[in-house]
Amino acid sequence: MKRKSRSKPDPMEREIELALRPGEFIHDRECFSFVIGLEKVAAEIGKVAKTEPARGAALCEAFLAGCYAKAEELHDSSGSFGMFAHDLICQWIKARQAAGADPNATVARLLDWMDDDPYALSYQIEKDAAAAFNKAGRAAFEKQIKARFDAAAGEKSGWPRRHWSGVLRTIYLAQRNIAAYVALAGETGLTPEDCLALGKLLATRRPNEALAWIERGIALDRKGQMRSTADDSLKHMQRELLTSLGRGDEALKAAWADFREHPSKYSFDDLMKFVPRTAGPEWREKALDAAKGADLHSAIELFIETKEMERLAELVRSATDIALESVSHYATEPAAKKLQRLHPDLAARLWRAQAMRVVDANKSKYYDAALSNLERARDCYRRAGLDSEWEETVRRVRANHYRKTAFMPGFEALATDAKRNDQPSFLDRAKARWGGR
Repeated sequence: MKRKSRSKPDPMEREIELALRPGEFIHDRECFSFVIGLEKVAAEIGKVAKTEPARGAALCEAFLAGCYAKAEELHDSSGSFGMFAHDLICQWIKARQAAGADPNATVARLLDWMDDDPYALSYQIEKDAAAAFNKAGRAAFEKQIKARFDAAAGEKSGWPRRHWSGVLRTIYLAQRNIAAYVALAGETGLTPEDCLALGKLLATRRPNEALAWIERGIALDRKGQMRSTADDSLKHMQRELLTSLGRGDEALKAAWADFREHPSKYSFDDLMKFVPRTAGPEWREKALDAAKGADLHSAIELFIETKEMERLAELVRSATDIALESVSHYATEPAAKKLQRLHPDLAARLWRAQAMRVVDANKSKYYDAALSNLERARDCYRRAGLDSEWEETVRRVRANHYRKTAFMPGFEALATDAKRNDQPSFLDRAKARWGGR
């Protein structure tokens, strides 16, 4: 009896295997260029699928199998390998559809991968998959996910039902099936994120209805103990819809209320978008005056953004040292740089605040930055004629931090007037040592 001859492998499989570099560990810094190589092979498979879609689908499936095997041989903190896997799955879906494959079988295969996914290569694939499926594919996808959602109703853990309801929501959005989405949200609990999704879906065709959903989402968000992730988007969309409906005054009123509640450079920019051009200067002054009630970090950022240096100076002058030390260097450093020419006394306080924030918190790996800030504080104090303030800083540091052996030698050099950059650099010391050989 003759043995069946084994079918020859597709010649493209050799290209897949070479691109995957089996047995070689791909370090994080190499992963991006490694994925570029994979994408080139996937593009070649895409060309094959145009004329031979069944072959293209089979090659995609072989490639995915290889990706799962390769997942143990790489470090993908950037997520580029995972994104490639998503793209490859979508390519596989489209090739299957072009080949006339049964959409129910395609969905079943996809769900098998989602169920058995130890490396999370199909994590949250539903959004991309719903976009890749054609009408018949989305219908099959919905049918099988709905069956899982219904089956999860009796489970003690609520997670499966929440998970499949999220997948269903994604499918309904892709189908633009508003009625089904609303019914599902009513069954599982309407959220601000649901209202935002429905508002976006209705915005171009039924803006009044979209606005009603957006305002409902804002009301829901206000009732919650914590603001939702949709908060900013809901407010922004509310104002855009009001403007498009010819209700610009209401949009401006809403933006002003939001700015008053949370003054910042972001809410200021948003507010000014809705201010009539002729009223710009008046509203600018009104908003900047109102910003005095903002938290210190936000107010500093706003005054830097708007180039209001005198307002910035007034703000820093009125703040206590303790308050300045509580503000991140992301705000105080640019403020110090802006103020050090015209207001060296205030810049000195900001440089000192940044340093003390580090030293008081014992953040030893930032001691070098703290010393640099203290050097700049010293120079600004002296330029402002406030030597006594620098001496007070020296007394405070010596009294409170004398045990910090990793910090005090460098600080004492500053306190005794030595410039930190007077010390020979590492390379200068190395050259001097080398020259003595």
